[in-house]
Amino acid sequence: MSKSKPKTSGKVLIFYDGGCPLCVKEMRHLKRLDTNNKLAFENINVKDFSARYPDIDPDAANQFLHGINADGNAIYGLDVTHAAWQAVGKGAYIAPLRWPVIRWFADRAYLLFAKHRNRISRWVTGQARCEQCNL
Repeated sequence: MSKSKPKTSGKVLIFYDGGCPLCVKEMRHLKRLDTNNKLAFENINVKDFSARYPDIDPDAANQFLHGINADGNAIYGLDVTHAAWQAVGKGAYIAPLRWPVIRWFADRAYLLFAKHRNRISRWVTGQARCEQCNL
């Protein structure tokens, strides 16, 4: 990520895979919960993504979730998920995944999930990929 902190206007910025039906489903859910406008979403697959976010490697962001917290710091994986759920007032549901002993296991499970998310998406949504799902 960038050496300079991007301006997030105090929002949690989530870089998500807009071609993953399961990912988009989760972003839609978060967007519905975001009644105080604390989240921002960026699809890593749009044509101008690299021009707008040159310090974010879309290939790396496609391997695991990337984000920027409300303070402008880069966050990854379940830290993005936790920050997003915290921003919408539901952080208690995810908080145990960030507890010291559980965190190690949760992060490995997340990486396994991220690696196989298209297969999991097919099981959950009936669709492994979409050309570009709408958020």
